[in-house]
Amino acid sequence: MISAWMLTVSAQSPLLSVYNRETFSLNGKWNYIVDQYETGFYAYHGTRYDELENPGNGAIFLDKKPQNKSELIEYDFDLSPTLMVPGDWNTQDPKLFLYEGSIWYRRVFDYAKKNPGNRVFIHFGAVNYEADVYLNGKKLGRHTGGFTPFSFEVTALLKEKGNSLVVKANDTRKHDAVPTENFDWMNYGGITRDVQLVELPSTFIADYSVQLVKGSLSMIKGFVRLNGSGKQQKITVELPETKLKQQINTDENGYAEFALEAKKLTLWSPENPKLYDVIISCETDRITDRIGFRSIEVSGSEILLNKKPVFLRGICAHEENPLRGARAYSKEDARMLLTWARELNCNFMRLAHYPHNEYMARLADEMGILLWEEIPVYWTIDFTNETTYKNAENQLTELIGRDKNRASVIIWSVANETPVHESRTAFLTKLAQKARSLDDTRLVSAALEVSTPSDNPFLKRVHDPFAGVADIVSFNVYVGWYDGLPDKCDRILWDIPYEKPVIISEFGGGALQGLHGDTLTRWTEEFQEYLYRKNLAMLTRIPQLRGTNPWILCDFRSPKRLLPQVQDGWNRKGLIGQNGSRKKAFYVLREFYDKMSRGENIPNR
Repeated sequence: MISAWMLTVSAQSPLLSVYNRETFSLNGKWNYIVDQYETGFYAYHGTRYDELENPGNGAIFLDKKPQNKSELIEYDFDLSPTLMVPGDWNTQDPKLFLYEGSIWYRRVFDYAKKNPGNRVFIHFGAVNYEADVYLNGKKLGRHTGGFTPFSFEVTALLKEKGNSLVVKANDTRKHDAVPTENFDWMNYGGITRDVQLVELPSTFIADYSVQLVKGSLSMIKGFVRLNGSGKQQKITVELPETKLKQQINTDENGYAEFALEAKKLTLWSPENPKLYDVIISCETDRITDRIGFRSIEVSGSEILLNKKPVFLRGICAHEENPLRGARAYSKEDARMLLTWARELNCNFMRLAHYPHNEYMARLADEMGILLWEEIPVYWTIDFTNETTYKNAENQLTELIGRDKNRASVIIWSVANETPVHESRTAFLTKLAQKARSLDDTRLVSAALEVSTPSDNPFLKRVHDPFAGVADIVSFNVYVGWYDGLPDKCDRILWDIPYEKPVIISEFGGGALQGLHGDTLTRWTEEFQEYLYRKNLAMLTRIPQLRGTNPWILCDFRSPKRLLPQVQDGWNRKGLIGQNGSRKKAFYVLREFYDKMSRGENIPNR
């Protein structure tokens, strides 16, 4: 007999445009239990409690209370401490700073449905890395991947009073995971993004796409997909400001496509980030989104935004607030990082090395900053493992599903600094094909590596078969930091045999904010400043250079960075220190970008 605990084993498709709907927040204080040995998940002989017919008293997800003084129950959420959600656990309790493993969260809440016939879902913005979710003693399912959203329907389990929501979050690094065990950022554990209840009609708008056709500046195409029993309905798609309106009918699967010709459309760009209200309605539901319309494509060595060449004045960023030294999680955090990028005169930002909070893309839409979004296929993951591939593909699918209507997003990146070999290239090529099948309106790339022939230390080559697959040749280069001193930049020659645009996805070096010395003293602001001047001059000698993304906007935590009194667990390559102060190199890059915004310094222009 199949156990009832086994009926739901994975997360349902995430709800889209949650931030455009009325929601009930479950953010705030959650009780937590640290469970390093997973006592609440496995019985002593190794069997999972959620696979048993009668889980017994040891299973924490039951949130059971003793019926009498003699009953043995070895946990108590009510007496346990609390963590704030959203937020990482590492920076909320010193004892958890480097903890990796399982923590059980519980939140008790009341909820009365607004309409008896409606359906209710629990939506998680992200939980790092594996999340097992239970409501009122019943398992809803599991989600794998620390940076993408997921949802569960809870209509049948929800009570008006005393709902107990329990989440087991486990951030253990694994060889076959994405990312794998070794990466250069803080492994922030916990429920790191918003948790919300979303009440929807019995049949609701589950998915939609509204975008310009690739290569067109006026033809809007898209689709609408319904979820529920009444799948065959009349759909209206409307842009009130343009007076465009179309009615279509969904098929038996709740799916319909549409096309709208918008000849007087104001195109979205960093200089004019125009957003339109787009209203999608059916007989049972209605949703309004703010969407910008722009085209992005490549032609030879040019990147064309709205058919015009654009140089991407970029900066990389981690999803971290350096002032707290913690995972960024709020709209205010996102606005701070984007505002700092604007201060550099950036029109572009690489969100490394994993999907960032949805707030980033939505605010970038408003603020006019183009985005590179990435999944954590990082360094040497298990490229021969089909389960690992499916994990990466699922994270890519969830990212594209979430952000496909955001005008700011122009590049899907499928990897960073992966070693070149046959299985890796096949892995990345499949991901690129998946990205294009889900969204053919954007560009696909990855952060590649350069090589140096043994007989010429000044020749930098990009000979990577994936460069032939990608729309843009992007690579990381650290001349003057890991490779010689900054003066070496003067002698560098390039071998990049691709007729495609080039974006430098990373360059830079470290400096401790406030440490000063001469230009040859590492870790000083003067060394980093000089390195930036030399690198920028070196990179502009690449004829097809069409974008730069220095590493990185802010100092960020990383347990790999061990130098006492300088790194102290921080990667110091930021242009802004952990206290928010700008280093000297910040102003070098800003001056360079100011000139580029006026059309200076751009190769072949």
